[in-house]
Amino acid sequence: SRAYTSGKQWYQRRVRGTQLRCHINTDVRYMQLGLTMGLKENIEKTSSTLGRNAVYVKTSNVNRLPSYLTINFIRFFYKEKENINAKVLKDIKFPMEYDAFELCTPELKEKLAPGRDQFEAIRQKKIEKELSGKDIKNKHDLAKEDNKEVRYEPHSFPDDTGSSNSGYYELQAVLTHQGRSSSSGHYVAWVRHKEDNWIKCDDEKLSIVKDEDVLKLSGGGDWHVAYTLLYGPKRCPIWEEDSKEDTKEDKKEEPVVPEMEKME
Repeated sequence: SRAYTSGKQWYQRRVRGTQLRCHINTDVRYMQLGLTMGLKENIEKTSSTLGRNAVYVKTSNVNRLPSYLTINFIRFFYKEKENINAKVLKDIKFPMEYDAFELCTPELKEKLAPGRDQFEAIRQKKIEKELSGKDIKNKHDLAKEDNKEVRYEPHSFPDDTGSSNSGYYELQAVLTHQGRSSSSGHYVAWVRHKEDNWIKCDDEKLSIVKDEDVLKLSGGGDWHVAYTLLYGPKRCPIWEEDSKEDTKEDKKEEPVVPEMEKME
């Protein structure tokens, strides 16, 4: 949803988008700032009230988050003198886990609250576990040890398949470009395989890399530079305490006292 304002004038309209854009300038060093700056800009429009052109401030907010979020880095700009689309090589850090909450409308923020509360509940249970010193493992931890399937909470709203009900994401894939111009160079895909293992897809050559290798794709030189990021839903595991021992302790029966002893 986008709003335009100039003085006392206020306009609002909805625009359907399929991706977020990370704008890059001298102030931007992190993806979040580039996204935030991209949602606010000055535009010049004809004002029917003023009868002339006026500068408007355009502010955009997200009113629906998809399960899979695409973020495009604006790394190319037109160099008129050289007649080419030159590349911005600046280092822009991006996270493995991303929270899109701050980009949303107040209405969507309120709607996301229950899904976010589920993650907070898991976090609190882990803190309680650490403080108690008990070896209590949730089903997610146990399943990882036993190599069993993990059960998760739904990541979409019941009435909106393909949406995000929390705003929490995990990086799933990166598309990089190596070169100085959009009309030349080499593109490589980096796809998450499992945990911190990624597959680097360089034409027909496949290789395994780690999280730290992917984070080095943030730019700053002629190495592979992140151009497009694909974030997928961060899944919230269903917490079920392994309470067999606790149950035994809770269900310990008091020793049977003979009837005569009770009377005494």
